Amino acid sequence: MSDKQFWYVIKQEDGNCEVADFEQPQTNTPKQESSRQHWGSFASEQEAIAKKIGLIRAGKCKPQ
Repeated sequence: MSDKQFWYVIKQEDGNCEVADFEQPQTNTPKQESSRQHWGSFASEQEAIAKKIGLIRAGKCKPQ
């Protein structure tokens, strides 16, 4: 097992996007997130945040 983290941007039901981390790369997001749109995996939190900003600018996520 490695302690490397992988970062994802997950769209919430209200349209906001959340940056979340997981210990292993996900071929699918966790079961509770499976019906939600998601982007990733990213190697760092900064990359995931940059993607989230791009998604907000593209109108795919609401700004908080």
